[in-house]
Amino acid sequence: MSQKPQLVRSKLPFTGRIVMFFIRHIQHAMGSMGELWRNPVSSLMTMAVLGVSLSLPAALQVLVKNAETITQSWNSAAEISLFIDEGRSERTIQSLISRISAYSEVSEVNYINRDQALEEFQRLSGFGEALAYLDENPLPAVVMVTPSIKYASPNGARELLKKLELEPEVSFGRLDIEWLERLQAVVRLLERTVLAIAALLVLAVVLVIGNTIRLAIMNRRTEIEVMKLVGATESFIQRPFLYTGIWYGIIGGILAWVIINLLVWYLDGALAQLLGLYGSSLEMQSLTLVELGQLVMLASFLGWLGSYLSVRQHLRAIEPS
Repeated sequence: MSQKPQLVRSKLPFTGRIVMFFIRHIQHAMGSMGELWRNPVSSLMTMAVLGVSLSLPAALQVLVKNAETITQSWNSAAEISLFIDEGRSERTIQSLISRISAYSEVSEVNYINRDQALEEFQRLSGFGEALAYLDENPLPAVVMVTPSIKYASPNGARELLKKLELEPEVSFGRLDIEWLERLQAVVRLLERTVLAIAALLVLAVVLVIGNTIRLAIMNRRTEIEVMKLVGATESFIQRPFLYTGIWYGIIGGILAWVIINLLVWYLDGALAQLLGLYGSSLEMQSLTLVELGQLVMLASFLGWLGSYLSVRQHLRAIEPS
C-alpha cells in the first residue's frame, strides 16, 4: 500500500474536505488497479472466473428474452377458425363477416368459401383425383379471425372464441394454441431457472472475491500491522481492498458481456435456420446498453460485497504484536 495515513488533520473548509475525500478515494482506486497490474496472471484468472460465472445467468436471461419475443410474434399470428353451418347463404355469411369485423377484439377477418376450401384441401392432401368422384362438396365455409394484440394471448383468444361461437351462423370454432401454451410454460420454467442459477452464481462470485481478498490481506499482514501501529484507521486500511473487489467485479462484468455477445453471434445462424422451417424470421437479441450497465453495476456491487465481508472478518483478526 503506497498511501500513508495522515496523523494530523489540517483544518480545511468544508469544500476542501470534500475535495480531499474524493482525491483520497481516487488514489486508493488507482492504487488498487496498480496492485492488480502487478499480479496479472492471478488477477486475470480471477476475473475470468467471475466473467464466466456472471455470463451463465445473463445468457439464460438473453435466451428468455428471445423466447418471449418469438412467443409474442407467434401470438400476433394466431387465428380462430369459425366453421359455418351448412345451408347458409353467401349473403348471410357476409353479414356475419361484417358483424365480426366490427368487434373491438378482432384485428382481421378472412373468408374461405366452400369451393376454395375444397380446392385447398385437394392441393394439400394429395387426394385430388379421389375427391373428384364426390357427388357434393363436404367441406363447410370457414371464416378466419385474427384477434387484436390485446386478445392474442391464449386466454384472450379463448375468450374471443367463446363469444364468436354464440353467433347463429357459426357451427363451431377451433383455436389451436396448445403448442403455444406449452411454449409459454417452457418460458416460465426458464425464468425460474434463471433466478435459481443466478442466486447460486451470485453466491459463488461473492465467495470467490472474498477468498481472493483474504489471500491479499494475508500477503500484506506485516504491512497492515505497521499501519495499525502508526495509527491508520480501519477505513483507510480496508479502502484499497474494497476497490480491488470493485475492479474485479467491473472487469468480470465486461468479460461476461463479451462472452454473451460471442454466444449470441454463434447461435444466431442456428436460430435463423430453425425459424425458417416455421416460415418465420427473427434476429437474436443480445444485451442492450442498459442491460450491460445493470450487469456491470451488479458485478461491481458483488465485488464490493465480497471484499467487504472478507475485509471486516480478517482485518480485525490482525493486530500488531
